[in-house]
Amino acid sequence: MAFQPIVELSTHEPYAYEALIRGPEGQGALEMLCKVTDENRYAFDQQCRVRAIELAAEAGILRTDARLSINFLPNAVYSPVACIQLTLKTARALDFPADRLIFEFTENEQMMDPAHVANIIATYRQMGFGTALDDFGAGHAGLNLLARFQPDTVKLDMELIRGIDTSLSRRMIVRGIVGMCEGMGLRLLAEGVETEGELAALRELGIRYAQGYLFAKPGFEVLPRINSAGSLVQRVA
Repeated sequence: MAFQPIVELSTHEPYAYEALIRGPEGQGALEMLCKVTDENRYAFDQQCRVRAIELAAEAGILRTDARLSINFLPNAVYSPVACIQLTLKTARALDFPADRLIFEFTENEQMMDPAHVANIIATYRQMGFGTALDDFGAGHAGLNLLARFQPDTVKLDMELIRGIDTSLSRRMIVRGIVGMCEGMGLRLLAEGVETEGELAALRELGIRYAQGYLFAKPGFEVLPRINSAGSLVQRVA
């Protein structure tokens, strides 16, 4: 796993760290996900959850106030209660509070059964976990998916963020999403922020949380330092 901070812009502090899949030699997530099949999807999903919690704890996340955001594969969850048991066991063994765990899923993974996904989200929220929809604005669904179930957080796809400071159309689209999420009581997060211009535009639009290379690149099995507004937050030892 590699960890990338999600920054709360008002404080420049990490709101959470997202656990990103990496291979044993640092291979990217796409290369690893290409190895996932119907036969190994469940085991892969379970192992990723466990490893994310273990490595985040080893890296020192529990000595901060930050949450841990874990990607999961909805199509690997046959029962939200049964499939979360190993995650809960791992968290309890490490004294990792359940309310500091966020489970995010991407709309790039085709939803074979949206009602099943809605049940997963409802169950996770009842258990005290946070939930997030990744890559909003790309993939198999968008507004239709959000209309069916509402996670705690919506993560704007980086293609909507790229060059937003020089693109009127992107700013207008994101402005509309900001208003929609505020009206629905959802936290909105911008992914893939790479330039000061993009950050300034996002602040102007009312975005409160952001993630991207401007703040920090993913750290392989470490919590990286955050470079925000010219200041460094020291990496957890």
